[in-house]
Amino acid sequence: MRGNAHAGFGERSAETDRWQHRHRAAGRLTHPGAQLRFTDADGMRLTCFATNTAGTAIAALELRHRQRARAEDRIRAARATGLRNLPLHHAASNQLWLEIVQLALDLLAWMPMLALTGAARRWEPKKLRLRLFSAAARLVTTGRRRILRLDRHWPWTNTITSAFTRLQALPNPG
Repeated sequence: MRGNAHAGFGERSAETDRWQHRHRAAGRLTHPGAQLRFTDADGMRLTCFATNTAGTAIAALELRHRQRARAEDRIRAARATGLRNLPLHHAASNQLWLEIVQLALDLLAWMPMLALTGAARRWEPKKLRLRLFSAAARLVTTGRRRILRLDRHWPWTNTITSAFTRLQALPNPG
């Protein structure tokens, strides 16, 4: 293993009569930083993958593998947002449903980058729905202004307020 005490790479290659090409298995030992699993040893997590891609550095292969995991995270978020079932009976209606789901996914992808900070940036759609999108609030119009009044006792009121402040600080795209 290479690297510091918290992360490292390792690689093994094998050529046998059954395999026509060189296969490589790569592993990464990391400190999880999250809740430990029963498979973690001494607080460290070992993740592995196998590939038959030759001529590429192991770090580049691991980067490609981790980017693929991000794509799979987006697919999981899409299923949690409404892509799991097509609720309507006609294809045209379901096409409209898919466009609405796509719009929601775009908002879920951009909102953490532009509005949220800290741990809230990593919240899954289910947690966002529970903590941010279902907050009790009142929209009040006074003096030609609209004011969103959030419940003071909601635990994530500060997160919502800071997200609105960050969004208002963005430059006008027009």
